[in-house]
Amino acid sequence: MPTEQQVIDQIGKEGIAAMVAAFYRRAKTDDLIGSMYPDDDWEGSEARLRDFLFFRLANDPKYILERGHPRLKMRHLPFRIGIPERDRWLSLMSAAMDETAITGEAREFLDGFFLQVADFMRNQPEHS
Repeated sequence: MPTEQQVIDQIGKEGIAAMVAAFYRRAKTDDLIGSMYPDDDWEGSEARLRDFLFFRLANDPKYILERGHPRLKMRHLPFRIGIPERDRWLSLMSAAMDETAITGEAREFLDGFFLQVADFMRNQPEHS
């Protein structure tokens, strides 16, 4: 199984930033999950995801210093996140990875990581 270090070695923080930007270009116009993001803070949303991934993958402390513990589930509780929302988020992120040519070990790690995190965010029953 690939590691966080292999992701950083392969794509670097620049690759992560490009992937996150590609994701948000898609999310802004998405009919299912786009409305979950604050219209007046797209840049802030992008920065928070980018900084979280820098923290998680590259041990960059900026996210923790500015926001504290990630508390991802708690931060996402105001939003209805079921299987359709999870799957759409994953689809948009997959397209962002395709666009930014993330392949190999980095893609293998990120696919598994994003699936785990996106599923963890679900707060709706499976059959809602």
